[in-house]
Amino acid sequence: MSASTVSPPRPVTCAPSHAARQLGLKRGEFELAVHLGHIRTVPDEGGGGARRVERAEIDRLRAQEGCAEALRDRVRVVGTTEGAALMEIPVGRFTRLARLGLLVPVTWYLNRYRAVVWLYLADELRHFASQPESARLLKGRTSESLRARLAAGVDLRARNWRGRHLGFLLRQAEQPWARAGAVAAFLSPVEVADVVRDPYERSYLNRFRPTPPGHGMPGSPAAHLAERIATAQDADETEWLRSELAHALEEARAFCRAPRPTARRAAPSARAVAQPIPPMARTVTRLAEPTAQASAPGEQPIAAQVSEAQSGGTVAGAFRPNGGPRPGPADPTDAPVSRASEGHGVPVVRPAAVSSSRPGHRRPERAPAQPRRTLRSWLRRRNPRPAQV
Repeated sequence: MSASTVSPPRPVTCAPSHAARQLGLKRGEFELAVHLGHIRTVPDEGGGGARRVERAEIDRLRAQEGCAEALRDRVRVVGTTEGAALMEIPVGRFTRLARLGLLVPVTWYLNRYRAVVWLYLADELRHFASQPESARLLKGRTSESLRARLAAGVDLRARNWRGRHLGFLLRQAEQPWARAGAVAAFLSPVEVADVVRDPYERSYLNRFRPTPPGHGMPGSPAAHLAERIATAQDADETEWLRSELAHALEEARAFCRAPRPTARRAAPSARAVAQPIPPMARTVTRLAEPTAQASAPGEQPIAAQVSEAQSGGTVAGAFRPNGGPRPGPADPTDAPVSRASEGHGVPVVRPAAVSSSRPGHRRPERAPAQPRRTLRSWLRRRNPRPAQV
């Protein structure tokens, strides 16, 4: 075999949990590092949407000085209280800046009281506080326009998180259908069905639609709250996602069509193949010897018996060689008709001799012949003999 036909060896990969232990990170820190692009992953060869980490990527990160500490500092997240202390501002001002969309959360979770706790990257908070244009927002009086928006109840934390998480999903998408599924993950099923009218395309799109972050059992109040946070609520955001989904769907259709069920012709069942047997009382389809000769003198020919059987009449006495008058119906036991076997499906007329030999068949006994009355007996009745003395 030539060297050109030998395929290169596949890279050695490992599971995310094993890679996190090798890098000294917790599972949540490792997932966040993957989302932020600090750790490169590859699709699992087995499919199913799972991701794996190449061994070469782990070696590259471990070769850097202070790998674990640097990665842990990049993915460090803080809450509202700790973030306000990091930026040296009051907690109320930090919350107002987050509601206005100036501070973007990176993840969230539900506490024991089923309240949403937003988490922010500590590195981003330090960078925001170090900017000269941010001094007016951190120190001093809030402008009238911002106070009016806060009074109207604006809260962009969930919307900013959805936009950021969509960027994470699009970065990991490998094909157009996966990108379309990432966009559809933030729309309600009604909106997706309105954009994707074809049910086969919608079913194929759901395979690539990632599930929202799991919080609680399915159907629980916590799960409903998590689904509400992961679904677009504002009208302008919904319209933007719908247009992005339509554009991604056009690219996915150009890449490959959604699979459809092949039209197979169903094989006819045994009941449909079997021909129904017509309800005929006496029918003969084929004769062994179709001749008009009688087997014995004075007997009816077979052809005449067949025609008589097909016409529904009685076989016995149907043909008179001397052209005499046709007698009345004969004894039904003289010319019985047996039903056909299930293999042929046609009843056959059998001779009288065969029917008489059937088991259990008995001919009806005839009454004894009465003695013939003569003229002498009549005269004796008129003139009885005198009694002898």
